[in-house]
Amino acid sequence: MRFASEAELNQWVHAAERLWLFLDYDGTLVKFSRTPDILQPDKRLIDLMRHLADHARIRVAIVSGRRLRDLQTLLPVSGIYLAATYGIEIITPEGERIQREDYSQVRPYLERLKPHWQEIIDGRKGFYLEDKGWSLAVHARYASEQDARLVISSIQHTLDQDLITSEFRLIKYKRFLEVSTAKAHKGKAVSFLLNSFPLPAARLVYIGDDDNDSEAFETIHSYDGVAISVAHDFGYVRSSGGDYVLRSPNAVRKWLGNLLKTV
Repeated sequence: MRFASEAELNQWVHAAERLWLFLDYDGTLVKFSRTPDILQPDKRLIDLMRHLADHARIRVAIVSGRRLRDLQTLLPVSGIYLAATYGIEIITPEGERIQREDYSQVRPYLERLKPHWQEIIDGRKGFYLEDKGWSLAVHARYASEQDARLVISSIQHTLDQDLITSEFRLIKYKRFLEVSTAKAHKGKAVSFLLNSFPLPAARLVYIGDDDNDSEAFETIHSYDGVAISVAHDFGYVRSSGGDYVLRSPNAVRKWLGNLLKTV
C-alpha cells in the first residue's frame, strides 16, 4: 500500500491493536559515522528506544548489518530484539542468544580472504576493512571514485564464485563490498523473527534506508505490513518498494516520538 501523506500512514498505524517495529540502525536511526568502529551511543535515541520498549502495544526489533556487540554498545536497551549482521546473530528481549549459522563453517573462508583484501587496500587512502566475524566488508566512501572502482573490482576477483552462489553472499555497491554467509539477509531475518516469536494481530512496520532494507520490505509486504524508506542518503529506495518516505534519521525519530504520544 502507498500513503500519500503522513496523516494517512498514521491513521493506518493507529488502528493497530499491536505494532511490531523493525528498524534499521545506520542511516535510519542515526547518520552514518565515518567508520563502523566509531561507537558513540546517542542518549536521546537510547531514551526513545526505552520508551518504545516499555509501551504495552509496541514491540521493537533492530535489524542491522552491524555485529551484535556493537549494537549492544550503541543500544543498551532491555526489552528489544537485536538482529545483528543482517540477522545472523540475535538476542531476544529475554536475553536468549541465537546464532542462525554455524560460525565454524563461515569463518575459515573469510580468514583466507582477509589478508588478500588487506594487501589490496594497504597504502590507499579512504578505505576501511571491517571484520564482523560473520562477514568481511570493505568501505570506500572516502576514497576517490577511480580508486574505489579499481579496489572493489580487485577484491571481487579474489572470491570463489561457486561459493558465492551457494554458501556465501556478495553485497556490492560502487564504494562498498561485503561477503557474508548466504543467510545474512534482512528479509530472511524478519521472517525468522515473525515465525519464531509470533505477535498475533500485530501490524508490522519496517523502516530502512538502503537496498538491504528493501529486501526486508518484500518480506514485510508478504505479511501485509508497511515499509518506510529513509531518503537521507539513499533516496532511491522508495522505487524498491517503500510505502512512504521519511526524509532523514531525525524525521524517523520525530515520527517514532509522535507515535508514543498517540498509540
